[in-house]
Amino acid sequence: MRTHRRALFVLAVVLLLGSCSVFTESEEPTTPPPEKERLVVGVGNAVETAPLRLGVSEGLFRRGGLDVELTELTEDDDPLAMLAKEEVDVVFADDVTLFRAAAEGTELSLQGEAYVAGTGSMALVTLPDSAYTDPGKLPAPRIAVPARDGLGTLTARSALKAAGVDPNKITFQVIPFDGMVEALRSGQVDAAWMVEPYLTTAQMEHGARVLADCAHGATESFPMSAYATTEQFNEANPRTLALFRELLAKTQQKGSDRGAVRRALPEIADLDDVTASLVSLGSYPQAVHVERLQRVADLMQGAGLLSERLDAASLVPKGELP
Repeated sequence: MRTHRRALFVLAVVLLLGSCSVFTESEEPTTPPPEKERLVVGVGNAVETAPLRLGVSEGLFRRGGLDVELTELTEDDDPLAMLAKEEVDVVFADDVTLFRAAAEGTELSLQGEAYVAGTGSMALVTLPDSAYTDPGKLPAPRIAVPARDGLGTLTARSALKAAGVDPNKITFQVIPFDGMVEALRSGQVDAAWMVEPYLTTAQMEHGARVLADCAHGATESFPMSAYATTEQFNEANPRTLALFRELLAKTQQKGSDRGAVRRALPEIADLDDVTASLVSLGSYPQAVHVERLQRVADLMQGAGLLSERLDAASLVPKGELP
């Protein structure tokens, strides 16, 4: 009888331990891995993409479980065409280009904001001997911009309109940044719209003068650029992109250390130390701010670059909406 009770006791203990083991295992669900371990990201302007570049070079993404490969974009590259051809998974582009494409039917998903303008980070410039010293002086100025109907067109129109110029009388000429000083010198254009680091380089090497700050008034603290992918890629890789957004937010924090950004510029933007120390920096958002992005879409509509109002929130993954 005593033996029988001991056997029942042992059996109860075994069953109890087994149930505890099952319970413990059920309390530790495994997180599904990202669909892709490697993302190819197209990057452009080194100032605007500095934190991402630093995050990749310092191994932040790799330690977070994602291998990010950077592909350099030139001024001749079409970032949206590269997305469509699947040459890159995520691409850096200015917000005006992205919003115009979205309005024309391209299904895009914004994965994060890259850069917001700060004082002096984009401006209309002239050369020292130019008679064009007041933005309102010429009723029909010729302005060099790197792309037609892009960020330069939008913000230059805003700055000149504030100075009393009829936007419809402005002539925009598409000229790459490295050709703008020569276009100014030859008289081909009256002023050129530049961003950093081209702006500071033109000032240092050619004595360029700021005619109008394009990060002022209606375009103060203006969203300039973002990272985007196709909606199709977003739907197929939700965990991968959620991890990318999480790590991007962490690396964007590096942008708050302006000293670190400036110290990195000589290597990532091919600048000398003096020029890098003088570059005007904006800010690097750690989260998508829909109201801020809506300013871009609304200004585009007001300028005639969009025929209808675009809802910026429709381009943001639902989990990222505030």
